[in-house]
Formats: sequence, structure tokens, C-alpha cells
Amino acid sequence: MINCLIIDDEPLAQNVLEHYINAYEQLNLIKKCSTVLEAFEVLHLHDIQLIFLDIKLPSISGIDFIKTLKNPPAVIFTTAYSEYAVQSYELDAIDYLLKPITLERFNRSMERVLKQQPRNEQSDKTYTYFKASGKLLKVEHHELYYAQSVKDYILLHTLKGNIITYMTMKHLEELLPADQFLRVHRSYLININYLTSVEKNRLYVNQIPISIGGSSYKEKIKERIK
Repeated sequence: MINCLIIDDEPLAQNVLEHYINAYEQLNLIKKCSTVLEAFEVLHLHDIQLIFLDIKLPSISGIDFIKTLKNPPAVIFTTAYSEYAVQSYELDAIDYLLKPITLERFNRSMERVLKQQPRNEQSDKTYTYFKASGKLLKVEHHELYYAQSVKDYILLHTLKGNIITYMTMKHLEELLPADQFLRVHRSYLININYLTSVEKNRLYVNQIPISIGGSSYKEKIKERIK
């Protein structure tokens, strides 16, 4: 997932961007900030990969703000002023969105963002962030022993308790490292480190019985436990 930050002093502009961002499973909106002081605090506390940044801000411009950061995240400028476009691209901005920002224009910008994300960006990470109860929760991979899909939600069974997040099983499978997690049913994904035994139509994870899907899932399991 891509952790995002909005920096804009206009509540309406913030809300429009928030609405667009929330439509993408790949994006996690960490916070909406009205000032660069708020933004500095968020950048210090969180791993932000993408900033949606207004140019006309109180006390300092968005362009000058980015220049103050030693290793700035990727940035998309969001502004009502077209005259700063050249400066923004000199700072390697991903895009320059003119207000009012339409959904179509936002989607084109996201195509650029997602193309730049390496497919295996999670492979070296030992954790993944999930949205739950209006917060972003960090889940260590070794603490997640299996996940279960329940309608449009995923129930994450961890050593510290259960977490419910809005996500598809397909997207969860893409997020987690393939060398550690295995889809064994359309509704179940397991951490193979907790696999204790396998029967004909079920297996046990941390002593909990889980149904095995059709023949394609059974073949994957056989390949993995060889």
C-alpha cells in the first residue's frame, strides 16, 4: 500500500482528494493537514510515500516546503495556479493537478503513480499496514497466522487478536509476501509457518481447521509442502 498525505488549507479541496483516494485500495490516507507544521509532524511519525501538496499555503509555498525535505516522498502538486508547473517538474513531481480536480484527471495521475510502484515492494518488509476502525494498524507478518474473507471484508487472525479490514482477498494476496503466505481457498489465506497438518479436504493452521478449495488450491499446497 502507498501511504498518502494531503497538505492543503482548503477543507473542500481536502475532502475532494480524500474521496478520490479512498476509492483506491492501493492508497492509505494517513492524514489531511492544513499547515506545513502539521505535515512535518506526520512525516516524522509515519512512512509517507506520496504527498498531495497545494502550492499556496500559509507561511510557506508547497514548492519551498518540498525543498526543505532531505529525502522527500513522491509529490503530486494540487493547485489553482498553472504558472508553477515548470518549477514542480524540476522537483521531479509525479504530476501537477489544476483545481478543480476531476475524477478523470485524478485517475490518470494514479496510473502514473501505480506504474512507478515496484511489484515486489513488500518483499523485504516484515509488516503491512491495514485500515481498521478508522485507523491504520501495523501487522507484523509473523503474527498473522491466517486471513478469512467475510463478504466485502477480511478478518485477519493474529496472535494479538482479530482485525477486520475492508479489502478483497485478491488484493490481500498481492500485498503479503508469497514466500510466507498461501491462498488455500477462495475465502482463506494462510501463513505457512503455522501449518501443522494437511488432510484430504482440510488443513490445520495453529491447530485451527481450515477448508481447502478445489483442485487448483490442492495442487498449490502439494507444491509448497514438498
